[in-house]
Amino acid sequence: MLGYWKPRAVVPFLAVAGILFFLVECRILAGMVPCREKNIPYLVVLGAQVKGTRLSGSLYRRIEKAGQYLADNPETVVIVSGGQGKGEDITEALAMKRYLTDRGISPRRIFMEEKSTTTRENLQLSAEYIPDLGQPVGIVTNNFHMYRACCYAKKLGYQSPKPVPAGCSAALFVNYMVREFFAFIKMLNCY
Repeated sequence: MLGYWKPRAVVPFLAVAGILFFLVECRILAGMVPCREKNIPYLVVLGAQVKGTRLSGSLYRRIEKAGQYLADNPETVVIVSGGQGKGEDITEALAMKRYLTDRGISPRRIFMEEKSTTTRENLQLSAEYIPDLGQPVGIVTNNFHMYRACCYAKKLGYQSPKPVPAGCSAALFVNYMVREFFAFIKMLNCY
């Protein structure tokens, strides 16, 4: 009897887990839709790995997207956010600032937040540079990460976070999407 009961208990569990996975993945995909709003007062670019002083692929895509937005919207100010981790010779924020200034963005338009080590810290510490969290704030990160980043922003008091998603490696997209499901579940447990 016990051998018969186990599969019957596992099937509903797997069905619920599958539905949960599907629903969260749909939210992540929906979060990738970019905001079309022009002249957002502030952008926050979330950090990602720097290899020595070089931008990783993920960070390059993020800062490239931010640079395009800043070039098209000259009144927008940017907060580049990211501390210095293992294997990084400079902070992620400094690497991003260098990239932007090398492409003609005025240093006066760039604030650096150099202490954060997580998505939550990126947004929490960057908020100190924004006088009014009620105004629209663009969040720049990779597409798969956008939904969770905007959820964090809302939990931290950003009234109107606007998604400005950068792409990601096509070869790693499925891996990122699965990993993001577990990161989202972990985020829920933190609140």
